[in-house]
Amino acid sequence: MSDPDVRPSAWRAVVAGTVLNAPLGSLYAFSVFLKPLEALLGLSRAELAFVFGLASVGFGAGMNAAPYVYGVASTPALVLACAAASAVGIALAATAGGLGQLAVGYGVLFGLGGGAAYILVQQSVNLAVTRRHGLVNGYIVALYPLGAMIAAPLFGWGILTFGVRWTLGGLAVVLAVTGAFSAWLIGRARVALAAAGARVTPAAHERRPVVFWRLFFVFFLAASAGLMVLSQAAGIIAAYGGATALAVYGTTFIAGTIAVARVCGGWMADWLTIPIVAAGAHVIALGGNVALTLWPGAGVSVAALALVGVGYGLISGVTAAAVAVYWRRALYGLIASRIYLAWCAAAIALPTVAGYLFDVTRGYAAAVVIAAAGNAIGIVVALGLPRERKTGADDG
Repeated sequence: MSDPDVRPSAWRAVVAGTVLNAPLGSLYAFSVFLKPLEALLGLSRAELAFVFGLASVGFGAGMNAAPYVYGVASTPALVLACAAASAVGIALAATAGGLGQLAVGYGVLFGLGGGAAYILVQQSVNLAVTRRHGLVNGYIVALYPLGAMIAAPLFGWGILTFGVRWTLGGLAVVLAVTGAFSAWLIGRARVALAAAGARVTPAAHERRPVVFWRLFFVFFLAASAGLMVLSQAAGIIAAYGGATALAVYGTTFIAGTIAVARVCGGWMADWLTIPIVAAGAHVIALGGNVALTLWPGAGVSVAALALVGVGYGLISGVTAAAVAVYWRRALYGLIASRIYLAWCAAAIALPTVAGYLFDVTRGYAAAVVIAAAGNAIGIVVALGLPRERKTGADDG
């Protein structure tokens, strides 16, 4: 356990989070596995969308469990446990013979480990960093799409060269190695998570239910469209006539735009009000969905999905920053984990519906229209968020 009298090392906490969360971001490159897994295991697009949705449920469960285990073990031990769960889950997915084992491995264990790690990292960084919370939180949440941007072409190459099973097996090894290194770094960062755990229950005046639910809904609407794109980008591009190479590298490009947008969303929250950034993000995503509806085509699909991704990325960054603005630092992990249940619900909702609609219509036009409607509603809801700003270090 860290000594509370020793100031945590901010840069070590950030690097530890980078090493841990970037490989876990390969979750966002799941669309690259759609066709290979369909062929290998004989699964439908809706069944694979269900696996991604189940991973999101596991992710949410892991996130919400994390704030309550701060004092159960040392921070490095908790990080190792997260990495182990994720690595074992991917190993099970690599050897799966059907939907059941794939769902348990990728959907449950990989999701649980990734979700808990996500919150452990964010809470550690917010306790260690004392300024520019928006920029730092934007960077932390950008690690997932950044990891997907790196993973997508590697997965595409690995599947063609070694097959889908060996590619997943390689990911399991990477998760084990980077998890061990991250645990070592986080131990040297000396972040006292146990102290945060002692103050994890918000007082009545700190709950702010109206703010919470409005932010939750804004995030849910953006994530519904964004996760449909991330979970099925390669399939969507192919459905609009794109070749395999365009689908793989288009997915990489889209993940990259989301990563940049997440950093920008957090940074913008340091300078602009939360509602302005959030509403603007939904406007951008709406533009992408409308463009793809009016001008369907392979090239347009990549550009349009990238705009949807930018909107989702900005919302992700500003949401992470908003938690630091609207609540005190010690509550960050608890509030963020509850807000991120919107992400889990979104990952189950529209991606699963989109997969079903594809199985029925062999296209994504209806799902794109649904996403556009959600973005339009999101603009209105976002404009009602409080306009307050961070005014310096809080009581932590």
